[in-house]
Amino acid sequence: MESDELRIGTAEREEAARLLADHFGMGRITPDEYETRVTAAYAAATLGDLRPLFGDLPQPHPGFFAPPPMYSQPTAQLPMYGQPVPDPYAPPLPVPYAPPTPVPYSYRSKTVAGVLQIVLPFGVGRFYTGQVGLGLLQLFVCLITAGIGAVWPFIDGILLLANGGLDAEGRPLRP
Repeated sequence: MESDELRIGTAEREEAARLLADHFGMGRITPDEYETRVTAAYAAATLGDLRPLFGDLPQPHPGFFAPPPMYSQPTAQLPMYGQPVPDPYAPPLPVPYAPPTPVPYSYRSKTVAGVLQIVLPFGVGRFYTGQVGLGLLQLFVCLITAGIGAVWPFIDGILLLANGGLDAEGRPLRP
């Protein structure tokens, strides 16, 4: 059976109509020609019915007009022993994740900040780390509650000594 006698399906008809619309959009065919050709494309039953619709048009043509690719005879793959030799000119393989970038330490110490918070529980350690807003908040809580609010800076000092913290620029405090 010749290729022009092969029957086509809906997908082939729709591809032909889409490509005709592309040619119409580029001004290669008039509106009347477009209407006639699209009607003929949807009425086509074989490849031979579609070929004349694209005979006077340049590329793109439907992909199914091309002859099927010729496949070569498969060759037997010999087993490889040992490790394969890497290609020195091959691009490097992608890294599955971005390696962590080192964050520089702050020039302030977590030990000094924690001791200041415990010894002077008015937010002095937070002033030392550069977090002025948090230091002022701790100071006002201590003043408003007549010293009872000093528990917050005291606990904050213990946490600074145990876990460290960040300075105002977001850098970790030195150990």
